Parts: sequence; structure tokens; C-alpha cells
Amino acid sequence: MTGQNLNTTSRDEHVPEIERCICTLKERARAIVNTLPFEILSHRLIIEIVYNVMFWLNCFPHKDGIHAMLNPCTIVTGSNINYDKHCKLQFGAYVQVHKQHNNSMATRTSGAIALCPTGNAQGSYYFLSLRSGNVL
Repeated sequence: MTGQNLNTTSRDEHVPEIERCICTLKERARAIVNTLPFEILSHRLIIEIVYNVMFWLNCFPHKDGIHAMLNPCTIVTGSNINYDKHCKLQFGAYVQVHKQHNNSMATRTSGAIALCPTGNAQGSYYFLSLRSGNVL
């Protein structure tokens, strides 16, 4: 095995590189929380904020990453982010989502909160249903 060193750390030992990554994640999550109009955040919404931050961090190449031009998302999935498709909605935006219906006069949409893009070629998004609290 050449060129690879496994450096394990003891309990409560600090790893500066990892701590810097955690600080970056927390700073960006706090920035999103401060743009939201909600006073109380559900546990599910907090989890989705972290997912959103990680999604966007992985969409751009890191200066110390394994490739200078390719981002982690492209390396792993082979897909690229397209601004026109994947940047249509801001995290926390109120939207109406389509729900299954029949030919009755019942409502055909329900309220939801936009979370983050799925990353697929169509530009789909994840939503948090206001009725059930489930991710759609």
C-alpha cells in the first residue's frame, strides 16, 4: 500500500479539517434558517436544511478535492447541475403541489414547502407537505 496513511484519532481529539467542514455546514445552515419566515422549525425541516446545504456544497469543485474541475456530484452520479432547471425555487418557498385526484370537485393541490432539487435531469424538487409533514 503506497501513498495512503490511515491516521486514526483518539477520543476527544480534534481534527482541524473535519471541524472546518462542520463549521462551513453550520454557517450555511444558519444562513438558510435566518431567511425563513418560520419561528419554530420542525425536526424534519432541520434535517432537510442540512441535506440542502450538502447538496449544494457537493455541486461545486473543492480546491483540495480529488479533481480540479469536476465536483463531487458529477464524479459520483455523472450528472451536472443546470441553473435553469435546478435553481427555480428557493429553499423554504411556499408552493402548491399536485396530488392524486378523481373527477370530483375536491381540491387538486395542497400546500408544501420547497426543499431542494433532486438533482435529476428533469429538474424536480423535494417538497415538505404541510398536511402530512412527509417529504414529497
